[in-house]
Amino acid sequence: MSCGCFGCLKDGTEQISETAFSRRSFICGAIGATGLITGAAMSSSRPAVAQSTLTPDQALQAMLDGNKRFTEGRLQSPNEDLSILKSKTAEKQEPFAAVLSCADSRVPVELVFDQSIGHLFVVRIAGNIATPEVTASLEYGIAVLGAKLLMVLGHSNCGAVKATIEGKAVPGQIGALYAPIWPAVNAAGDNLDAAIDVNAKIQATLLSRTSTIIAKALKDNELKVVAGRYDVASGVVSLLT
Repeated sequence: MSCGCFGCLKDGTEQISETAFSRRSFICGAIGATGLITGAAMSSSRPAVAQSTLTPDQALQAMLDGNKRFTEGRLQSPNEDLSILKSKTAEKQEPFAAVLSCADSRVPVELVFDQSIGHLFVVRIAGNIATPEVTASLEYGIAVLGAKLLMVLGHSNCGAVKATIEGKAVPGQIGALYAPIWPAVNAAGDNLDAAIDVNAKIQATLLSRTSTIIAKALKDNELKVVAGRYDVASGVVSLLT
């Protein structure tokens, strides 16, 4: 059994034990038929905890479907059995997608895509920029954990991009964020929305071309890399082309 650490590669899908399933069935039976029907609908409409069988296209669709549930106010992840989720991810993780997101508190990635424990490998940094450390983390999520999708997620009204456009003096080491975002600002000018979108696409391109691990996974059709934009007002995630 793989432990999910840097020294171990992912192994096969592990099924929910008969004991855990029986306990789940007993609890649902106590709740009533309505609870059973709802639970069955949820389990059939979203991926299982182990994600190793998903294709890159299926992984992307799972993310988009989750965002649709989020915007429509019909989240399923809060209703999933927390004890089962914890028990099946305690020794290993098999996220189906990796996300490079801004650290902005208005972008709760798992919630935005209606995913629960073990589903997403999330790296967050102001401006969603691909620094060496960020790239290394994402490479781990892909090469070791087997993520099938890598999404670089920008968002509306991004403070890091806005600060880069303004170019004002800032305290501490905040200014270190400017350099990776400058190419997007140079391309989009003072248009904040355009710069946010260009930045997400540039970071996705950098990851695809500068990381040998990500480039190989793309070449072998084991991974899809996309750029997206999250609207903090509507909650909608749009893919950027």
